[in-house]
Amino acid sequence: MAENMIKDYEFDKFENPYSNFKRSELGDKLAKFERLVNNLDIPVLIIIDGWESSGKGFVLNDLIRELDPRLHKVSVFENPTEEERERPFLWRFWKKTPAKGNIAVFDRSFYFNLMNDLNIDGDELKQAIADISSIEKELYEDGAIIVKFFLHQKEKTQKSRIDELRKDKHRSFLVTDEDEAQYKDYDKHLAHFDKILKLSNFDYSPWNIISTEDMKSASKKILGSTLDAIQDGIDRYIGMQNGGMRYIRQYIPEKRPLSNVDLSLSLSNEQYVSELKSLQEEAGKLAYALYTHRIPTVIVFEGMDASGKGGAIKRLTRLMDPRGYEVIPIAAPDKTEKSHHYLWRFFNSVPKRGNMTIFDRSWYGRVMVERIEGFAKISEWDRAYDEINNMEKHLHNFGTLLLKFFIYIDKNEQLERFEGREHKSDKIYKITDEDWRNREKWDEYIEAMNEVLVRTSTEYAPWTIIEGKDKKYARIKVLKQFIESAKEAIANANKSL
Repeated sequence: MAENMIKDYEFDKFENPYSNFKRSELGDKLAKFERLVNNLDIPVLIIIDGWESSGKGFVLNDLIRELDPRLHKVSVFENPTEEERERPFLWRFWKKTPAKGNIAVFDRSFYFNLMNDLNIDGDELKQAIADISSIEKELYEDGAIIVKFFLHQKEKTQKSRIDELRKDKHRSFLVTDEDEAQYKDYDKHLAHFDKILKLSNFDYSPWNIISTEDMKSASKKILGSTLDAIQDGIDRYIGMQNGGMRYIRQYIPEKRPLSNVDLSLSLSNEQYVSELKSLQEEAGKLAYALYTHRIPTVIVFEGMDASGKGGAIKRLTRLMDPRGYEVIPIAAPDKTEKSHHYLWRFFNSVPKRGNMTIFDRSWYGRVMVERIEGFAKISEWDRAYDEINNMEKHLHNFGTLLLKFFIYIDKNEQLERFEGREHKSDKIYKITDEDWRNREKWDEYIEAMNEVLVRTSTEYAPWTIIEGKDKKYARIKVLKQFIESAKEAIANANKSL
């Protein structure tokens, strides 16, 4: 493990190359940088963590004083609210990540609860650090500038500041349970903080340790360090725009799951009718059971155009209580969605405990349509497989039942369905010029889809390939797989009681 970050910190040797500047001068320069990153569409995330009562409010005020309030937002993260506890750990942080050209300032962050839980260790700590690493790395690789500050103070200073707050009838409310715990045992918290800082001191988002023994000096150091980080980020951005190093893919396709799909599988009308209603009734009851067991459910439907995703979703939800699920059709991202990391809009839509979200197309557009149509660079969509796996693992670790269906039809079947839609007045709206354009790139899409199925079918989020030539067979298979997976999730939940 790396050397200590704060455990042996020498406050008397705190170096501040910005000490000769006025805070207002540094603030004015930061305002100019704010306009520059806005013009360049570079998102900036500034994280301020540290001891309680270490001066976060003071340095935050100096940090944003000269900034244009239209281009930045401060978010305060303390203990999660009831609504936030109903969703995965990273949900509330993803929602507040900066749009391109904007600055997001986190007063405390995803490190807050981690740092204040002295009992977290082992696999739980390892997973929390992995989750944080994933969001920081994904934002960084998407072009964001990330600046992290930890405000450090001596034990004597900490106790003095907390005592002062206690005596002030107008500010005593600022003394929190975390203040009290840190006041009671400085050394234990010091060792724990040091451990967290070492584990999360990533190359792409290193920590800046700031002594707040002198608050004005601390503000100058934070302002100056932010300026340096933004300048480095702008230089990196310019290098990325100029092409950077040539990107070479390492993936070698060895498996092609779609070449082995048996499209002859079918059901007679009699079989379909005899099974459908009873399966729908069972699916409806299980949806209630998932709700009462507080199991969040995410169901993803992907597949070829005209493969029958909508029909399968309709039959799956036929007897489910509509108050407990939401179907989200995914189209091209709008202006706001484009201004964020591509996963941002999907994290915004993850369900709370007990609820169900069904995605008609999903985040896999990054590695299919965006790949084929050139909306994402090779380096962007190639790293997306790992990013998607990390996201799905995060959902799984929260207890989410995650089902992924890929409905496959062959090229001839698709043509028949396209032509059928064109000749039926009630279905012509389903066929667009884009569908025909995508069809012209059939082989490219097949290659991309095979890679998706190979690289993102995991133990915690496996793909179920649905043979879709016979719609009746496909709909029944989706229902049966949902029922099987829901029963397993409920059984596992009962075991943990």
